[in-house]
Amino acid sequence: MNVPALARGGVLTVALLALPLLGLEHWVLNLLIFTLMYAAMSSAWNLVGGFAGYPSLGHAAFFGFGAYFIGLWFQHHDVVSGYEPFVILPLVGLLAALVGAPIGWIAMRTRADVFAIVTITLLFVAQTLAFNLDDLTGGAQGLAMPTPPFELARFEWPFYYAMLWILLLSMALTYLSMRSKVGLSLDTVRADEDKALGIGIHVQGVKVLSFSVSVGLVAMAGGVWAYYETFVYPQFAFDPLITIGMVLMVFLGGRATLWGPILGAVILVPGQQYLAYKLGGSQLYLIAYAAVFLLIMLLMPRGILPTVADRLRRRRAVGTSSDAGPPTAAPPSAGAGSSVPVPSGGTA
Repeated sequence: MNVPALARGGVLTVALLALPLLGLEHWVLNLLIFTLMYAAMSSAWNLVGGFAGYPSLGHAAFFGFGAYFIGLWFQHHDVVSGYEPFVILPLVGLLAALVGAPIGWIAMRTRADVFAIVTITLLFVAQTLAFNLDDLTGGAQGLAMPTPPFELARFEWPFYYAMLWILLLSMALTYLSMRSKVGLSLDTVRADEDKALGIGIHVQGVKVLSFSVSVGLVAMAGGVWAYYETFVYPQFAFDPLITIGMVLMVFLGGRATLWGPILGAVILVPGQQYLAYKLGGSQLYLIAYAAVFLLIMLLMPRGILPTVADRLRRRRAVGTSSDAGPPTAAPPSAGAGSSVPVPSGGTA
């Protein structure tokens, strides 16, 4: 058991649980909700794109699936206390995982760039269906959600805690997978899939499992988002930029790490919100995204956390070698053809 990691997780959890109690402004809580949402989704994407090494570009399809599922469910069910949409979130995640399993089984028979193309095609198919199935989704007119009956002073609190729960669940599953045979299998698949097959790993099974769990978590985040926004439009629920955000946050913080996606979300989401709301240009963050991605690829291709960890290890190694002092010369020994050994410190 990694006690320091659990301690860090416990401190983070307590701090995040206490944040709404500080009397923060509504806009700050709104920013925190979206930061938690992207942190949770990036952590979920990391299971596939980071640990398995399969760069999915279609996760926004399942974000939209969760959003529309909540919307359609409450077209036929009443909201009384306001917490009913949160109660069915596990059902949303389970159904998305079940839908994602056959999709993952088919898509993951391809690799690398072909897999990315297959998954982004899935996203555009889902978006097209949402636009055209008017009787089911409302088409371009969108789908209305019931208005949450929460008091204005604490309106954001239920959504904040729901997103926090999804984030903690995603991090817990990531932590457990990193210390299990599943995580070891995914690392082996990422390193060399053919060798993984050769040593008896059930490659297709662990890949599909990671994909299903990942899209299930993303779908739950989509369900909370839909209820928070109270309206679902196809162009926003199935927005490719949602997936791009997940990918960039994972690359920024560090792939196949526990804390990397969270760090990426903490850096990028407030930056995007600042550009969108403070500077008055809602599309300026796309330029920032492109610049950040370029800098990462040039300066820190492994992400912030792995790069910093490598540099700290090198510094410790240099410090250890300097503390040990200069190496002492080994005593000379006789050559291969000499029959008389040379005494240490003597002359031949």
